[in-house]
Amino acid sequence: MLRVSGLTCDYGPVRALAGVDLEVAQGSITAVLGANGAGKTTLLRTLSGLVRPSGGSARFEERELTRMAVEEIVRLGLVHVPEGRGVIAELTVEENLRLGSLVRGGDGGSLADAYALFPPLERRRRQPAASLSGGERQMLSLARALLAGPRLLLLDEPSLGLAPKVVAELMAVVKSLARERQLAVLLVEQNARSALSIADHAVLLHLGKVVAAAPAAQLLADEKLLHAYLGY
Repeated sequence: MLRVSGLTCDYGPVRALAGVDLEVAQGSITAVLGANGAGKTTLLRTLSGLVRPSGGSARFEERELTRMAVEEIVRLGLVHVPEGRGVIAELTVEENLRLGSLVRGGDGGSLADAYALFPPLERRRRQPAASLSGGERQMLSLARALLAGPRLLLLDEPSLGLAPKVVAELMAVVKSLARERQLAVLLVEQNARSALSIADHAVLLHLGKVVAAAPAAQLLADEKLLHAYLGY
């Protein structure tokens, strides 16, 4: 569904992405790994139209993304869940969810579907998002994105700051979404072992360059590579 070729992005004199190549197939999860400053977040921001690349191509089902506005990209079905669980704290859980369903005309299912996927949200549906725990906020952020009816989900550090049990639950949901809904997922993570446990394919970035691309299981087994670039 997504083919990225030679994607380059600069912040002034700093080259954040240096000729990145990757592909994401329908119904699959591709993990993007790397240390801080590797270019992971810049990659997602470029794909979602928040940052303009200085070169290269990103095509979603043969549509060139690099020349599109953010709202056009969302209408195609690319939905970006940024790092930091960007919910609107003053709104209730249900109000946050309704915002997601407005994006593409309710193509992503109903509130009942969202609550079935994340039962804690239903129990707190009338509470302000500010009252939620970190894990519940991540559930809300993901549920809101799903209500937008994505075909390709861009997830940036969903496990950041969460307890291991919550991380495992979220990763299980992401894996089931890819399989059951045939949703393509590009998953950016520093928690390499967690990401690789659910991914089909993985790309390792270092200083904006792809230094390894392989099936996830193969990368997970390469302890020397993980230690060299991720400190594992």
